[in-house]
Amino acid sequence: MKASIEPEIDMRRILTLIAVLGLAPALSGCIVIGATALAADVAIGTTGAAVRTAGAVGGAAIDVIIPGDDDDDDGDDR
Repeated sequence: MKASIEPEIDMRRILTLIAVLGLAPALSGCIVIGATALAADVAIGTTGAAVRTAGAVGGAAIDVIIPGDDDDDDGDDR
């Protein structure tokens, strides 16, 4: 029994493997950069939501402490 070896197909497979192994570090760098950007985006969004909520709570607290309407008294100087 003789195994048939086709040099062209084997060479293509070897070159494909070398190309994939050569590109792997570059692609993993892209994945790391993408994951970092996603984490930063989530962190910024969470911080923005927290600041917006704190601003709403703080504004409501000030409205409770300082009663009165939002009418400006500039026109009462006649």
